[in-house]
Amino acid sequence: MRILDSVAELTERYRGFVLDIWGVVHDGRAAFPGVADALARMREKGARIVFLTNAPRRSYVIEGQLTGFGIDRSLYDGVMSSGEITWRLLRDRTHPFVRDFGPLALHIGTARDHSVVEDLGVTLTEDAAQADWLLNTGPSPNPGATSVDPYLPALKAARARNLPMICVNPDRTVVVGGRLLLCAGALSESYMALGGQSLEIGKPDPTAYDPVMELLDLPRDQVVAIGDSPHTDLAGAQAAGLDAVWALGGVAAEQGLADADSATLAARAKAEGVSPIAALRGLRW
Repeated sequence: MRILDSVAELTERYRGFVLDIWGVVHDGRAAFPGVADALARMREKGARIVFLTNAPRRSYVIEGQLTGFGIDRSLYDGVMSSGEITWRLLRDRTHPFVRDFGPLALHIGTARDHSVVEDLGVTLTEDAAQADWLLNTGPSPNPGATSVDPYLPALKAARARNLPMICVNPDRTVVVGGRLLLCAGALSESYMALGGQSLEIGKPDPTAYDPVMELLDLPRDQVVAIGDSPHTDLAGAQAAGLDAVWALGGVAAEQGLADADSATLAARAKAEGVSPIAALRGLRW
């Protein structure tokens, strides 16, 4: 596998970039060094850039977070998030899984994720006995979950009533400041192990890329996706018919791959069932 130290070479081959955020742009606490400069130089080369994230919040919330990390709005063309896709799904009610959802949702998550149901007539509750369905936006980030055990009572209560789950972040784990924490996908996995139904919104589902391609307005062979997770970023891009580059920060770094050699990366990619065109040490110029 080819290993790139800079994103510059990719701008010679591709016009559009689908960038993951957590693990590529920032670590949950601060932007990685050189990211803003790299984005600015990519824009100077004419690159179109859209962020695609499994974050369980609407796109405008993510834009505000990026601004807080020093990533100016002029450095990219748009943001698409799992939270935004979920909000549209619940608004339109055309998907058969959500078509008949009632107005009361048992919420596993935090108040900062409430934007996924804002202005939709959905009331959130902590009582499974009252709920019509289950909204899973993930464990609390403070201090951050390392086990699904604290959430099993709520999951079992929901399963007892056969509540369908919407999982607004298929990621199983995320790295926050160098610490590996669980995401909503881990709770979804546990719920399905209990026999429950879960619809996971976001990467690696290839339909998550459709609104991104609308924002980019480019042929797929001119677009490359960059992400740190084989399970979501690389598999999702592959399913959507896009070239993918494996960013060696975030989850990859946590797995000890930040400085891995070509053969090691190739073997790991093969084991994960993905075929990235290259690996990238960091989003820098």
